[in-house]
Amino acid sequence: MKMDDNDTLSSIDDAVAAAAFRRLVRHLQHRHDAQNIELMGLAGFCRNCLADWIRDAGYPGDKAEARAVIHGMPFDEWKARHQTEATPEQIARMEESLKKNPAGH
Repeated sequence: MKMDDNDTLSSIDDAVAAAAFRRLVRHLQHRHDAQNIELMGLAGFCRNCLADWIRDAGYPGDKAEARAVIHGMPFDEWKARHQTEATPEQIARMEESLKKNPAGH
């Protein structure tokens, strides 16, 4: 998919886009049962990707700080509380899903 300034998504006001992004992040913070490995397997991105993306967009914090913003707590704490061990099937789905992502993603 080609992304440029003429697409419909780019026409959304930044404040509206930011509000939607915050709602998505809060939803993921609430739905900790949606495992990152499952998100990767279905959609090719997860909470950690969102943390990387906010850094790419100019967030001044380091990787750990960005992950804490997205997870709603330090990543190590979130991982200890909520992350389950990935199965070989989940890892295989994630690897196949990642092949579908655009280059540089």
